[in-house]
Amino acid sequence: MHFDSFSDFLAMGGYAGYVWSAYGISALSLLILLWTSIRKSRRLAADIKNRIAREQRIKAAENLENTL
Repeated sequence: MHFDSFSDFLAMGGYAGYVWSAYGISALSLLILLWTSIRKSRRLAADIKNRIAREQRIKAAENLENTL
C-alpha cells in the first residue's frame, strides 16, 4: 500500500485504530512472553543450584557421619 504522507500512513486509510491496536497488543503479548520466560528460566536455574548445593551438603554430612 502506498501512502502520500506520514499522517496518511498513521491513519492507515481510516483503519488506524484496528491496525495500531493489533500491533500494540501483539508487541505487548511478546514482551510479556519474553519477561515470563526469562523469569522462569532464572527461577529454574536457582532451583537447580539450590538442589545441587543441598545434595553436596547431604553427601558431606554422610561422609562426616561415616568417619565418627
